[in-house]
Amino acid sequence: MNPTRFPGDQECPILSAPVVSLRDFALGQLHNLLRAVGLTKSAESATKLLAEALGPGSGLPLSAVPHWPSQVADDHTPVEFSVALAQNEPPAVRMIVESLAERPDNRANLAAALAALDRFSAEHALQLGRFDLVRDLFLPPDPQGAFAFWYSLIVGPGAAPAIKVYLNPDVRGRESATALVREALDRLGLSAAYPSVAEHALRREGLDRFSFFALDLMDADRARVKTYVSHDDAVVADVVRAASAAPDVDPDLLADVVELACGTTGPFTRRPLMSSYTFMSGDIDTPSGYSLYIPVRDYVQDDLEACERVLAVMTRCGLDTKPFVLALASIVRRPLGEGVGLIAHVSLRLGRPRPGVTVYLSSEAYDVTPPRTTALAV
Repeated sequence: MNPTRFPGDQECPILSAPVVSLRDFALGQLHNLLRAVGLTKSAESATKLLAEALGPGSGLPLSAVPHWPSQVADDHTPVEFSVALAQNEPPAVRMIVESLAERPDNRANLAAALAALDRFSAEHALQLGRFDLVRDLFLPPDPQGAFAFWYSLIVGPGAAPAIKVYLNPDVRGRESATALVREALDRLGLSAAYPSVAEHALRREGLDRFSFFALDLMDADRARVKTYVSHDDAVVADVVRAASAAPDVDPDLLADVVELACGTTGPFTRRPLMSSYTFMSGDIDTPSGYSLYIPVRDYVQDDLEACERVLAVMTRCGLDTKPFVLALASIVRRPLGEGVGLIAHVSLRLGRPRPGVTVYLSSEAYDVTPPRTTALAV
């Protein structure tokens, strides 16, 4: 499909915002997205999972202003969708979710998330052993930072949804983040991993920092530990160096994808590029995989340009663009040129377990960011 003729002005089948709750709005979007990419059979279990994860505070109508400034999305919607694409594999749908309490704050939202975790553990046979090893590090009585606990819910063909948790290295203050991640890796049997990450990704003092720590809640043979590092004011060479910590990384592909997504090789002075290292069973010091997260919305004028850039990235990676186009069409409720941020991030996955591209789509439940009207300056 020619992206300049993208059908962004079609009617959305979801109920209008004044009469629907945040929860029901997000569930409607998820249902449409799953249908668009051929995952209709997973809709019942996936929507139930999302409803639980959103928490009791998601029952308020969208006509109310966001009652918690969630950092999941720019408009404070506490859910973001994404579509993971790989060669010769069907797409998977993912959701990042912040649980909301009826009276939200960091502590109350954490309590709502952990209550949902208890229910998920009973219903989905989650493996919480590794989470329990680091729980006290990342879940202090008075959590600091933008969040304490987010969910990642992953829906693929022919399997029950998978659950991952995101934890915040800044939860005890930003000055404690590096020591916190280092201690967590040590407790998880990955003490030798920290020097490798530090050598490749924490090279610029004050500019490279840990931003997320994530754990899969599944059996140990398939579960991943992931560390995320944000790179403020980076250039392409900085992330190519960061990626070299992992095997099977194509530096030319990585550099090309960054330039295609952003139209420049840097420096990236707006939202930072972010590296992620994937440690799997058997890894000791070297990660199995590397991903780069590119905040494309900060380096384009509007979502029409973002769509064109994502299509170019997918073509460079040899991926079928149709699933992305169908996914975007299922979410969009406005012409792409009338806002920026619907297409929030694009990530390139290299190495194990599944190389490919993931595109992150904002719900825009509360608001749309206007397009930029002036020339972009990096």
